[in-house]
Amino acid sequence: MAPAADPSTAAIAVALTMADTATAEIALLGTSADPPTVGHQALLEGLLTQFDRVATWASDNPMKRHDADLKLRCDLLRTLVDAIADPRLQLAQDLSSPFAISTLERASQRWPDHRLCFVVGSDLAPQIKTWKEAQRFLKHCNLGIVPRDGWPLQQVTLTTLRLMGASARVLPLGIPAAASSQLKQRQERQQVPECLWPLLLKHNLYGFNAFNP
Repeated sequence: MAPAADPSTAAIAVALTMADTATAEIALLGTSADPPTVGHQALLEGLLTQFDRVATWASDNPMKRHDADLKLRCDLLRTLVDAIADPRLQLAQDLSSPFAISTLERASQRWPDHRLCFVVGSDLAPQIKTWKEAQRFLKHCNLGIVPRDGWPLQQVTLTTLRLMGASARVLPLGIPAAASSQLKQRQERQQVPECLWPLLLKHNLYGFNAFNP
């Protein structure tokens, strides 16, 4: 008699099959990940409740200075993705670009038969109109905006994006106020996902080390 299939393995296979259908919608979330915070973790986990699949990557933001190089930030994000341990969540580092339009083009080539939703927090929404080729980007993507604590989404911002051609919707999620900049300035340990501590200490990142964990 053949051994019974592992129920968890079977469930994963079913989930991945459903997530690969042509009607599946993939959330695209780029982040500086400098470093990833509990806010990033909460957002990724929340997106998994709203989308069939979630793709994330670490990227350089042309509007800010980064304290760790891209490879290290990618390693931190990969560690967080592995800790969340959902087969529908993947690190898609090949999508990384300082410019959203380039990322969208790569994602469209990678998943030509899927619906794609480019996700941003409400803190970034007002900046989108200044992005490279913003109008072309907005006309070729679905935009998902997640409210972030402390950064209320203004109706004028949403209206402006839609007038520029965006198909934009506010996602029923929330991002905690935790920010990478606050973590680095105030050494707020509670904002760091536990899974990241070995890497942070190994590379002495953001002022955290064995003597100042």
